[in-house]
Amino acid sequence: MQLSFFKYQGTGNDFVMIDNRDGEMRLAVEQVIRLCDRKFGIGADGVVLLEPHPTEDFHMNFYNPDGSQSFCGNGSRCAVAFARSLGMVGNHGMFAAIDGHHAFIVNDGEIAIQMRDVDAVKWEHEQCVIHTGSPHLIRKTEDPDIIDVALEGASIRYSDPFSAEGINVNFVRLGEGELWMRTYERGVEAETLSCGTGVTAAALSLAALQPTVGEVIVHTRGGELKVKLERSSDGGFHDIWLCGPAQSVFQGVIDL
Repeated sequence: MQLSFFKYQGTGNDFVMIDNRDGEMRLAVEQVIRLCDRKFGIGADGVVLLEPHPTEDFHMNFYNPDGSQSFCGNGSRCAVAFARSLGMVGNHGMFAAIDGHHAFIVNDGEIAIQMRDVDAVKWEHEQCVIHTGSPHLIRKTEDPDIIDVALEGASIRYSDPFSAEGINVNFVRLGEGELWMRTYERGVEAETLSCGTGVTAAALSLAALQPTVGEVIVHTRGGELKVKLERSSDGGFHDIWLCGPAQSVFQGVIDL
């Protein structure tokens, strides 16, 4: 079978995008793994099928490189860019994903998606766990650049508390209203240049410590993202927006 695809990236988080508006494409796990393989396939941090939805503008059907499914922040922003290129959406609307429904806004090339609400963030022993569509552990460090992310990230991800479900691991240096981070992603099982749900989780972890902050600049190895947020009366966060660029890279055809 020949499969037409598009390649998109958002701050170095790259995705294979498939137009599945007719709803006929069903990918097996081994096909997802091959598409994401950087030696024998296209190479990507995930696969997105753009599909119809009965009430929203589209459904963003996301697969991790190991074939598992979760929500993906940067993948969603790339899906919005892809949907706009197909003429499906304009500069604002709604899409559905595995964890529910999300609004989006496009302004001057920046794509912002609304993330799920998050309960109060609790720091313990210089780290915290936050679920932003995928589970994330945030760990403070003086210098993320000297961390062996593959080694230390895997040791946490496969440790007893997290081995069953898995967890994404983010090493962060916190500043005033900004932070620097590196991420080990479950499903990819390696460091990625950026992670949208991880960026959001890290931004909320900083906001929990800096109560006047309403916008956080996040520096990843793939580029810069912004997270805008509102504080809830119970100590949590709502109206959370992940903002940044998403770009088309190339398109092609692959034999599956």
